[in-house]
Amino acid sequence: MAIQLPARGKWGSKIGFILAASGSAVGLGNIWRFPYTAGENGGALFLVIYLISILLMGLPVLIAETALGRFTGKNPVGAFNAIKPGGQWKLVGYLGVITGVMILSYYSVIAGWTVGYFYKAVTGKLSQMTTSEVATSHFTSFIGDTAMQLVLVALFILLTVYVVSKGVSGGIEKFSKILMPGLFLILLLLLVRSLTLPGAGKGLVFYLSPDFSKLNFQVVISAMGQAFFSLSLGMGAMITYGSYLKKEESLASATAWVAFFDTFIAVMAGFIIFPAVFSQGMDPAGGAGLVFNILPVIFAKMPGGVIFGSLFFALLCIAALTSTVSLLEVAVSYCIDERKWSRRKSTWLVGGVTALFSIPSVLAFSDITFFSQTLGTKKNPVNFLDLMDTLWGNLSLAVGALFISIFVGYVWKTSNALKEIEEGKEPFKFAVVWSLSMKVLSPLLIFAILGMFIYNTFIK
Repeated sequence: MAIQLPARGKWGSKIGFILAASGSAVGLGNIWRFPYTAGENGGALFLVIYLISILLMGLPVLIAETALGRFTGKNPVGAFNAIKPGGQWKLVGYLGVITGVMILSYYSVIAGWTVGYFYKAVTGKLSQMTTSEVATSHFTSFIGDTAMQLVLVALFILLTVYVVSKGVSGGIEKFSKILMPGLFLILLLLLVRSLTLPGAGKGLVFYLSPDFSKLNFQVVISAMGQAFFSLSLGMGAMITYGSYLKKEESLASATAWVAFFDTFIAVMAGFIIFPAVFSQGMDPAGGAGLVFNILPVIFAKMPGGVIFGSLFFALLCIAALTSTVSLLEVAVSYCIDERKWSRRKSTWLVGGVTALFSIPSVLAFSDITFFSQTLGTKKNPVNFLDLMDTLWGNLSLAVGALFISIFVGYVWKTSNALKEIEEGKEPFKFAVVWSLSMKVLSPLLIFAILGMFIYNTFIK
């Protein structure tokens, strides 16, 4: 029996959903995290396992979340409660809403860095960073300027609030239709420039010629983790976005396009960064500092570096914004559906709370030791932002995705989910494979990622 849907926002078109959902999935994880994680794990070998993981785990869970959202027409809390009223499963929805706010609080800090570096690129200041030592020193000084960081965070959150406050079709969809094509255009320009750099061929060999002798459990887990996190799974963003998808649209087709665009952009980021890194004889395993400590040096030495540096950091800004919009929308949708607040009130209130929560992450790079180095364990102290990423950007997402896959596979049941997936359309060709993935493969793979993460972070 179908659930009676309340009057609420809807995507104006299938392409609107695809671009908005792709924007949610595409973020700094694709353009910042993917290249350095691939660089640390063998390049091409990592890429092969990553693509397999998208097909076996990422896409099935993405379809499940979207189907759950469209069937109930609810936010994460409402979705679980609609199918299993009065039970404890709605706690998984609450976890998703809280996770979205917590991730947004520290993600906005990193997003602010992209704005700052876009300004530096446009004004030619990146040309001063001719060595990695100079670039690293500059970056350390930049993130340590607390007043400047608070301004950048506030700016990014205000921009996010503005987009979300305009509504589903008039705000998120409208801006996605502008931002995502812009992102693709910049990506293409950077791709052409990177591939034409002298020595770029060495980067292509590193990225496209897998050395299977280096295959180990750590590489597999890292690739599966990246596939999982890059699609924004586990916090209810796709449940929320799916709840705005019209019944007449093909759910399977739409989600497949979302997974394709997300994966395409991550792969293209590798084609941009590795040829550029190898052209300058630098280390592809540069870690998390690859974007802010190494790429500015490359742009400083590259002909036309001011232009291409500006385009690259503009790309990061756009990717960050499309993600922060979806992070905010999860909590806003909850306030509208469950608390019956207006969109304007919900957006500004959640945005304000998020801004307050972002302050400790800004202070993670200040001289206040409690936030900068005394958190974590004595053996492995971490700053506040890293702790937030560990708890919410890794642990909480994995827990959420594990419970979502179990809920769809065994509580809602895949047979009911398939009815929603096939609503008004031809039979889902991969129904058997998808059902097997939801009941067995996805939970096992997510559990393996979760177990390895807990072991490496808290036990090892």
